[in-house]
Amino acid sequence: MSMPDSRATAVRAGIADSWAVGLGLIPLGLAFGVVLTQGGFDWWWAPIFSIVIYAGSMEFLAIGLISAVTPFASIAAATLLVNFRHVFYGLSFPLRSIRSRIGRLYAVYALTDESYAIVAPKAGQDMSGTRVLTVQVLCQAMWVVSGVVGALIGAVLPAGLTGLEFALTALFTVLAIDAFRVNRDVPATVIAVVCGLVAMLIAKEQMLVVGLGLFVACLLARFVYRNRTASA
Repeated sequence: MSMPDSRATAVRAGIADSWAVGLGLIPLGLAFGVVLTQGGFDWWWAPIFSIVIYAGSMEFLAIGLISAVTPFASIAAATLLVNFRHVFYGLSFPLRSIRSRIGRLYAVYALTDESYAIVAPKAGQDMSGTRVLTVQVLCQAMWVVSGVVGALIGAVLPAGLTGLEFALTALFTVLAIDAFRVNRDVPATVIAVVCGLVAMLIAKEQMLVVGLGLFVACLLARFVYRNRTASA
């Protein structure tokens, strides 16, 4: 197979990987655009948020923070807490498969929950750099375009709409279900649920960071235990 054919095959595979998540990303992007304009922003802020910030949960949060004229230091701290989970994503994301420096920089910038959920379970397969980048470019394109469309719709809707923020929670739920279908690791799922409940009880305000930290610690302990058992 020639290089152009191989690259075209990788692009097609990336498109096939992305379409299902797009069914969740597009409604979420529409909801974000509507919430943005309902929050008093002009529609053209949607692509600015989606390119400069490009983090779905943080973009929703940023609407309220910016509207309340929150100090920059507080916004930065909130961003760190909300997106701290991406530090753990990098541990299993196939960044090495991307050869070009520009491609790697974009992959780091465009690493989101959705692209990670698509790529990470397939990391053991033939995930070329082209395939990984195709997934990330498509995810961002769907997010930016749907956000702009949602903002244009929200600009003509009556003020005071509520409930659209739940779209983000719904998307994360679907991503978790899809990840379980790909890798039916029941113990890991149980550990994740328990860690989430513990984090909610002991640190409700920082539940995500604490829960992920506990989850990673438990997985590491599980890995060490399995290795020792196998070598015994």
